[in-house]
Amino acid sequence: MLHLQTFGDLRLTETNGELVRYPIKGLLMMAHIYAGASPELSRYELAQFLWSDVEPELARLNLRKMLSRIREMDGGRAEIAFDFTATTVRLNMQAVSSDLDVFRAGGAPLDRLQAIAELAQRGFIGNIKPATRPIDAWIRAQRDAQALQLRQALLEALPEVQKPGAARIISSAALQILERDPNDEQVRALLHQISRGSSFSRLANGDSHPRVEGTRSEPGSQPTDIESISAPPLILPRLVLLPPTAKHADAGLALANALIEDVTIELCALRNISIVAPHTAGQIRRDSEKAAVVARHSIAYLLDTRFSEEGLFAQLIYFPTDEIIWANRFAMNPDILPRQRRVIAQQLTVSVARELAENEEERLRFEANPGAYHAYLVGSSLMSKLTLPHIRRARKAFKQSLSHKADFSASFTGLARTFTSEWLVTAQGNNELLHLAEQNALRAIERDPASAAGHRELGVTKLYLGDVDASVASLHLAEELSPHFADVIYSHADTLVHASRPGDALAKIRKAISLNPLAPDAYLWCAAGASFFLEQYEEAIAYVEAMKDKAPAHRIAAASCAMIGDRKRALFHRQRAESINPVFDVEKWLAIVPFKEHWQKELYREGLLKAGF
Repeated sequence: MLHLQTFGDLRLTETNGELVRYPIKGLLMMAHIYAGASPELSRYELAQFLWSDVEPELARLNLRKMLSRIREMDGGRAEIAFDFTATTVRLNMQAVSSDLDVFRAGGAPLDRLQAIAELAQRGFIGNIKPATRPIDAWIRAQRDAQALQLRQALLEALPEVQKPGAARIISSAALQILERDPNDEQVRALLHQISRGSSFSRLANGDSHPRVEGTRSEPGSQPTDIESISAPPLILPRLVLLPPTAKHADAGLALANALIEDVTIELCALRNISIVAPHTAGQIRRDSEKAAVVARHSIAYLLDTRFSEEGLFAQLIYFPTDEIIWANRFAMNPDILPRQRRVIAQQLTVSVARELAENEEERLRFEANPGAYHAYLVGSSLMSKLTLPHIRRARKAFKQSLSHKADFSASFTGLARTFTSEWLVTAQGNNELLHLAEQNALRAIERDPASAAGHRELGVTKLYLGDVDASVASLHLAEELSPHFADVIYSHADTLVHASRPGDALAKIRKAISLNPLAPDAYLWCAAGASFFLEQYEEAIAYVEAMKDKAPAHRIAAASCAMIGDRKRALFHRQRAESINPVFDVEKWLAIVPFKEHWQKELYREGLLKAGF
């Protein structure tokens, strides 16, 4: 017996699990026939289905070659998948089974719903890029039909909702349906009634639309109906709630996961957001290339969660700019959590909903200019590495973005960052770079004065131009505009180092790292500098050692090693720094690096000279 798997990877296996290596289009042909009303199709129909992009004569030739190859592969097999005639191809339904049988099977409604939902989660033919329009149209039609069958199975299973475990199965299926169609109000109503354990008789007929209410956690606020926050835009943004992670799996983590499920259900009351189903969210959490997966699924927002002894930490991230637009920590005492779970879920839901509504204007600006947005993302990804080639390639991408949209504030911000980064990496004191950075930062602010990013870049530029007070003021404003934006907090910390406030700087950079635990090297570099000026040299070295690319921090590491008398490691870091920048001069560098108080410059000079620079 052969088994055709169509959900997830499209493949054919024998009874023993061994793959049958039919051509991909042979597998598509099998799936097409198996899912159809008749086990037999004409060669003409199949040729047009599989090769509609070529001339009919060539399409028929391609089909004949493929069928000949399949016939050869089937030659030594007891059960043969196809019967071929001069004009038709017939699938031997006695020799082949498929996961598609789940949709045709009977059985208890709840069992059938669970089977269909588990299958649909994997996605119909998810590993093949359609080669022709008919194939693409057929796959889409199959997915639509399967979604309708899932919905019908959910409605049929409702009378069994009181059975043990039934509510979870039905809720999971409802979330899948809403992920695909956020406007399905009947399913949305069912989901919320299930979450409250209410009666379902009237829901099955679609005559109830419950409202979801929650109280804001901030003092003095009024209860908010999250359904009324804003009208839905034409294109709904997508939000994924990533399940919590923890260093140690325990009962607390299980409760935290349940809490996030509650929040997922609560957020489905919103009409201006599309919620990614928990199954997909779990896959994204486990994927090593999260950013690529998020981009592929067109996800605009991520709610990232972590569980620890201190409770549940949640942060809402706007993916296009990688900005943390909200963060909070919720105490999760095991003794009170079962009673407080609903309250915490509502507080978290309302806070997230409000932030989503406030951020929508930014999202719509991005989506209205996909070319500008794409080039901006390319530039932003390149800026993750502070090397001259990466910086200059990023600059080119930001300029390309502006060619698509001349008033794109985010790209002016990116350009400003490339100029300050080049000034820093080359360490040549080229003020022309800083003036270009200042011009672009001001352009960004002019076009979007409420954005923290432009004020941040202006603050960084003012620092390197020597105006430390103006830098602190700009970064203070940036942090007020976006108090949970980790990159802004990092830049503020960096400026405080140069403002001769290393203690405040270290506290702030630690806050930035807590918001962005997989911290970029720049955060660790800043923490190393703050530690050095607090004369915590071992800590400074530890921060440098934690950097993936230590190239920018070899000087501070060498100075720190020298100050504790570790000449061997000081020599190592000095040699690395000199190989990167052989013309580095201590006095020239100290003359251009801004420090508000003289003691700081003298301490750095002492460390660099002891290291042998």
